[in-house]
Order: sequence, then structure tokens, then C-alpha cells
Amino acid sequence: MPLRAKVTTPGWMTGTRMYSTPTENLLAAQPDDDPDDVLFTNNYGVRSIELNRPKKLNSLNGSMARKIIPRLQEWAKSELAGVVMIRGAGRAFCAGGDVAALAKWNQSGPQGRQKSADYFGLEYKLDHLIATYTKPYVAVMDGITMGGGVGLSIHAPFRIATENTLFAMPETTIGFFPDVGASFFLPRMEGGLGLYLALTSSQLKGIDAFYHGVATHYIHSSTLQQLEARLAELQFPDHFTLTQRHKIINATIEEFSTGLPASCPAITGQIRRTIDKVFHRDQPSVEAIYDSLNALIEDKSTSPSIREWAEDTSKTLNERSPISVAVTFQQLRDGQRWSIAETFQREYDIAAHFMAHPDFTEGVTARLIKRRKERPNWKPNKHHQVQQSEVDKFFKRRTELSLISTGASADYREYPHAWLGLPREEEILREAQGKAQAEVVEVLLEKYEGKQGVREKVAEVLERSSQRF
Repeated sequence: MPLRAKVTTPGWMTGTRMYSTPTENLLAAQPDDDPDDVLFTNNYGVRSIELNRPKKLNSLNGSMARKIIPRLQEWAKSELAGVVMIRGAGRAFCAGGDVAALAKWNQSGPQGRQKSADYFGLEYKLDHLIATYTKPYVAVMDGITMGGGVGLSIHAPFRIATENTLFAMPETTIGFFPDVGASFFLPRMEGGLGLYLALTSSQLKGIDAFYHGVATHYIHSSTLQQLEARLAELQFPDHFTLTQRHKIINATIEEFSTGLPASCPAITGQIRRTIDKVFHRDQPSVEAIYDSLNALIEDKSTSPSIREWAEDTSKTLNERSPISVAVTFQQLRDGQRWSIAETFQREYDIAAHFMAHPDFTEGVTARLIKRRKERPNWKPNKHHQVQQSEVDKFFKRRTELSLISTGASADYREYPHAWLGLPREEEILREAQGKAQAEVVEVLLEKYEGKQGVREKVAEVLERSSQRF
């Protein structure tokens, strides 16, 4: 009788590089999948995805991702699907991934940690599919949009903020890092905002999300149903390119822009200039950020409001996981050079390493499960105890994530749809050379076809740039 081979390790985990679980295995339905956690509807040319776990603030889990991925693939091939819209039921768009389940899996040993890593692999495949989707994709960020919810929206060409939007990447509070493609998006934010939001987990309300480029449009939530009905009426000639379709949708969404609740973001003026200085992308280390904050605190000429901000920010950083802060700092420095595909490959490596680090389970347990008020027992416990050699381990290539989207269109180094948002600061300042503010506004309003918010952003940028520390 021939001997039967005993296979102890799956084929994708052999050799010097560990491969992620194949996509077809990850997409297989599981016995405990909720059949109603995602709802899909058709409305003429609009295909809608509704995240339907309102009691859990629509936190993303494997069951939801396993439903969304094949539906997106199906719609990408359908001539009848013109626009994809995603939204959340209740008061949240999506408050993040279901990390409480992951923390419990991690406690069961290597197999549990592999199960957690597989979840991130599945999530990142979905996020990359959205980032490179071949049909117009509209994310309605109406409500809490954090963590995993950011991955479902931030790479979309159309990102709609409302008065209910609350955006954040809170991962350093739970011993993790800003993932779901944040390595790509955050370093490309203006000034020091990306690094500031990443390290501190600070939140942005809807209007700030719009002004700072997290959202491409701002409309009132009361008009969302009307917007969907209007988008359903759109018909695109077969020969229209994706860019041409985007132009039509952009103009359609602008029809529902009925005014902004504020003429500038909350983070503006001296606070914004201070953030740009303290969290500048050329800061050499986390320690340098602390030094900058301490210098503001100790400088007698610092205004009371800035000193208070510096003290609060320093205290906030001290509450965060030291290893998470150090890894996030390195992540955003490196992410400036990563392409969108490389971003998810790299983040999968980092996430898998975090599943074996005690801070993730400690942070999730303390903050989300037991909801303890005291600072978690981070290891290492202080920022100065973090060794660079430990940080480097998170960036060692050890896995291979097989992405769903492939080919030339599945990778890029700058968002191909960036023109759908407000003009960036560098464009405004470049246009302002030798011109009066009214002329700059006129030029950019014409270029951006009368887009809501252009006039206000030009005024804010020029006023801030005219002042000095």
C-alpha cells in the first residue's frame, strides 16, 4: 500500500516567503456568516451596497467582505451597472473592522493569528479592488467613518461627506497602525495633516473632511435619496471612458451642493501652521516631534491656545502604543514612495506582524472589550524604549498578498481621480503668484467648473500663507 503523505503546512505557506490564503478560499461562505449583514439593491443604473450591522456601527467583518467582493466583480462586467454606491445603515457608515474578534483569535495561538491575518488579506483585497475599480464608485460617508470604513471609501473617486460625517484613523489607540491603504492616502494629504491624524487619531467632522481632501463633495444628508434617484437616471454612451463618466457624475453631485456650514475648516490659521511645522514630513523621528512640542510648551512667546494644543497633543501621543506610533511614523515616511498595489502588499506584512505583537490584543481588550479608562499596559511602555530594530521587523517582506485586480490599471502612484476634489494648496499658491485673490478664485472656479468650496479654500489658503510664525 503506498504511503500517504502527511501535509502539515499549506502550499502557500511554504518556502522562504509566506503566501496569503488564496482568494477563492477566503471568499468561501462560513457557517456563521450573517446572510443580511450587507444588502444589495438595483435602481436602474445604480447598484447599491448597504452595510447592515447598525448595532455594531456597521463594523466590517469577513462575512461582509465575502459578499461585497463577488458582487463588485459581477457589476464590473455588467453593461447595466452604471454607478456603484455604498452606504451604511443607521448612524455610521462603517466604524472600522471587527477587531474584537481578531484579538480573541490571536489568543488561541498561531492558527488564530493566521486567521486574523487572513481577515486583513481579505479586507485589503477588497480595498484594492475599490481603489482600482473600473466603474464609477460613490462612497456616502454619512456618519462614523473610521478604520475599515475608511478603506471602503477613501480610495473611491467620489467621497461624499455630510453634516453627520466623523472621520478618523484611531489605530494607534488600540496597538495597531493606520491600514486599509492609509499608507498611500495619509502621506499625500496637505502639509502635516496626514502624519498628525495618523499618530494622534484625531477626528475630522464632515466639513473639515471636505476642506482637507478626505471627501470630494459635501452635501446635506437630507438630499442623499434624491441624489441616488438622480444618479439612477444617468445613461452613459458605451464609448465613454471612465473619466468622461466621472465628469458627468461629478456635475450631478454638484447639483445637490446647497451651501457649506462653515467658510473654513476648524483646523486653520495658527493651529494649522503649527501642525504643518511639528508634523512635517521631513521630521527625522518621533523624538523630534516630541522635541518640537516641548519647545512650544516651554517658549514664553507661544500663544496660550498653541501651548494648550501642544500640551494636549503631547499627552495624547503618550497615551498611544509606543510601538504603534513608531511603526506608523515609519509607515508614512515609506508610504510616500509606495504605489497603491505595493501599499496593500506592505500593509499585509505589517498587519500580520502586529497579530503576533502583544500590543494589539492588549489595546483592543483594554479599549474596546473591557473599556478600561486607564492606559493599556503597552510593551514597550514608553516611547524612548522602542528600538529601531524592532520597528524594522514590521517592514520585513515575509508574505505575498495576491490581489484581485491585476494589470497596468491596477497600480498607480497618484490617484488618477484626484481632480474630483478641491484644488490642492500647491495649485492655489502657484496660481496666486502675481495675481489678486479674486483672479485666483475666477481661474480655479472655471477650471473646477464652479465647484462648491473652491472660493472658500482659496481664501483660507491665501490668508494662512500670508501669515508667519
